Amino acid sequence: MSNDSVIQGLVILLVAIFILIIILFFALIFIRIKEKKSEKIIGKSKEKNKNGDEEEEKLVKKTEILYSPESILDFMEFEKIEDNMIIQKRGKFLMVVECQGINYDLMSEMEKASVEQGFFGFLNSLRYSIQLYIQTRTINLERSVNTYKNKLREIERKYNLLVTQYETKLKSKSSEKEEIEKIKYELVKQKNLKEYTEDIIKDVERQSLNRSILSKRYFVIIPCYESEISTGDFDKTEVKNMAFSELYTRSRAIINSLFACQVTGRILNSEELTELLYVAYNRDEADLFWMEKMKEAGFGELYSTAPDVIEKKVKLLDKEIEEKAISRANEKINEARRDKEIEIIEKEANEEKFVNEKAKELIKKHRKYIGDDIATRAMEKIEETQKKQEVNKEEIKNVNVQEKGKRYRARKH
Repeated sequence: MSNDSVIQGLVILLVAIFILIIILFFALIFIRIKEKKSEKIIGKSKEKNKNGDEEEEKLVKKTEILYSPESILDFMEFEKIEDNMIIQKRGKFLMVVECQGINYDLMSEMEKASVEQGFFGFLNSLRYSIQLYIQTRTINLERSVNTYKNKLREIERKYNLLVTQYETKLKSKSSEKEEIEKIKYELVKQKNLKEYTEDIIKDVERQSLNRSILSKRYFVIIPCYESEISTGDFDKTEVKNMAFSELYTRSRAIINSLFACQVTGRILNSEELTELLYVAYNRDEADLFWMEKMKEAGFGELYSTAPDVIEKKVKLLDKEIEEKAISRANEKINEARRDKEIEIIEKEANEEKFVNEKAKELIKKHRKYIGDDIATRAMEKIEETQKKQEVNKEEIKNVNVQEKGKRYRARKH
């Protein structure tokens, strides 16, 4: 092998080694860049997880704030239930009248027309805003079942007692036939009652499996604002008492107006208002709880009431309304009598006028028989009488105008 061949082989080997070194160098650089990218992604992921944990923690805190008792009361938009009223914020008071519906479809045409006319009268008599509210409730028959079961236990107790008495009378030789027949009759009667009650319980329990049993209740909500009743510097207790008096008067007026269209109504007390609001805010669970259970669980803090004070207020208001009604009736009766008297006097005055005119005609007609002098003097006498009557009539008119003016001023005040 020549020297040239050896040198050429060494050159090729060195070039190959140099190229390999360059390739390895670029490969190391590529791997290093890839590792840095991976570190950045992992760092971002850790930071994101950390931020996510912080946001989740903030969300939990925010959720706790959103569902705090204070914020829930803000959402419910009322402060408390007291003295048969829902007391809202910004000086608003509400009283609720529950109405019993009527079966309009089963009425005759005359009855329907009467109901419609009464309802129109009710709407026309309103001088303030009201709200009609219909609440649909799921009927829970558990209470009815428990009531029937308690009744059944009492019936079974009486039935067992009668069975014992009947057997004793049969064994006794001194028992008369009439007594035995009487006890037997009572025993059969009690047995039938027991079986009938058992059938009712079974039927009600079967119906209680159906969750689609619904009932509708109708309410009229009457508002009263503090700005309507408070014109001076009154404390909260005085404002609340004035609001109660005003709302009670309005509620009684609405109940009386609805009675014209055969709809009866009653004012809800504080406990019933609590139940109304509970059902409104808890539609899904409302049929699972009764007011008795809620009070036992401590829900009685939702409202405060003073029954004795309320009854006293109601009696005083009823008495005041009755006294005002009697006074108003007497006043209108006296006005009607005065109007009737004035009308009679005016008719009498007009009657005298026609009589005077007729008398003049008769005198003129028979003038030649009476004589000119006497006829002239008679005519003058009639004219004098007529002038006096006109003066009296003018005085009556003035009195009538004064009376009407007094009535108008009294209504205005």
